[in-house]
Amino acid sequence: MPIDRTRLLALGAAFMVAAVFVAANIHLVSVAVSSQPACILTPKEGVASHRAAKPSC
Repeated sequence: MPIDRTRLLALGAAFMVAAVFVAANIHLVSVAVSSQPACILTPKEGVASHRAAKPSC
């Protein structure tokens, strides 16, 4: 039973969407890992703010 052209096109499009999704996630993870700052400015006392995991300055 041969696969008709419409089904083949739909499967190809689904694989392309999945490939773009995986590639975008890999790119986001690689950018997030490579752009971590070495040090941060510490906030003044009494100011509520979020702090980074590594305040090394």
